[in-house]
Amino acid sequence: MAFSRISRLDPPSRGIFRKAVVMLCSLLASLILLHLLTERCATTITSTSPSPLKSSSSSFSGRAFEDLSPVRSKRLAYEWSAGSELGGYGAARRASSRVLADERARQVLELPGESLLLPAPDLVASRRVPPRFAGKLSPLGEGSKKLPQALIIGVKKGGTRALLEFLRVHPDIRAVGAEPHFFDRNYDNGLEWYRELMPKTLEGQITMEKTPSYFVTREAPARISAMSRDTKLIVVVRDPVTRAISDYTQTLSKKPDIPSFESLTFKNRTTGLIDTSWSAIQIGIYAKHLDNWLQYFPMDQILFVSGERLISDPAGELGRVQDFLGLKRIITDKHFYFNQTKGFPCLKKAEGSSKPHCLGKTKGRTHPNIDPEVVQRLRDFYRPFNMKFYQMTGRFFGWDD
Repeated sequence: MAFSRISRLDPPSRGIFRKAVVMLCSLLASLILLHLLTERCATTITSTSPSPLKSSSSSFSGRAFEDLSPVRSKRLAYEWSAGSELGGYGAARRASSRVLADERARQVLELPGESLLLPAPDLVASRRVPPRFAGKLSPLGEGSKKLPQALIIGVKKGGTRALLEFLRVHPDIRAVGAEPHFFDRNYDNGLEWYRELMPKTLEGQITMEKTPSYFVTREAPARISAMSRDTKLIVVVRDPVTRAISDYTQTLSKKPDIPSFESLTFKNRTTGLIDTSWSAIQIGIYAKHLDNWLQYFPMDQILFVSGERLISDPAGELGRVQDFLGLKRIITDKHFYFNQTKGFPCLKKAEGSSKPHCLGKTKGRTHPNIDPEVVQRLRDFYRPFNMKFYQMTGRFFGWDD
């Protein structure tokens, strides 16, 4: 009985086994078909669609993917800078897809036997960072804080603020807005403290700052040389008589009760002896201060900018500065217009802005009327110093015409 019962159960077991085999074969066939269809689709897409990545094999090597990291960095930098003209970082992110598409149609980055397309460096360099980040951050936190490679070291009331604002239009210049006064007042804080004040810069950009009092600070040349002997120095100079009157005008606006310009100019009005201890007079003895700088820096590392020409021909003076810094001449006549009210040039478009920009109301103050005799005494006093300065710099500034 037991044997016959087992015999009756055997046929259903063989049937189940056959069904299982059929199902497994069907599943395997489906998987093979799906694989073939996927492979065919991939081949079709590769042959009909442009792709930034082309490979002779079906997959990239690990090294090829590692080589893509600088590509991402360049893409992000381009994305940021392109977005700056669209209204800032948010717009830059929204423009991301368009930027990536542009990348696929531009300059070639070599991979092993293949190529990857990127935007041209000139296009990246021609863009600007939005003003709210100027002197503070770099795109997406990239870059690093560096000690400045160039300094505007003087002179007070010579036109240093105008020069700095004009230079900040250049995409390869990153500058601190406020005057750090590191090499005259804050030197004890150390170079790391100073470095932290600097904006982050990308490779190829120049870090700058301006503190006009450096030019007349005796310790400044040695301290800057100790930081780097290769530092490039820029000095904006102006007719020392006009500069002294402008200096006095600024002080008068803050302290209306100070003595008259005439009384501060002379130690003794009767003898006509000039008081060279008054800073407004002392700053204008340019040859004396330059002697101190030439003990630490060669003349070819110091550029003297004419404050008068910065007003009459800003593009010309900016061209000299860009050449001196080794930068492409991007700032030209098209960036300026003359403001008749203020009496000096303004930017048609400030850094990261589509609006015109002039210096603040503290610039271009009306000078008080000074006794012509006092003015002539000052011209006679400065004349020999000016002549020596012309000889030292090899440039005639025309202050004694």
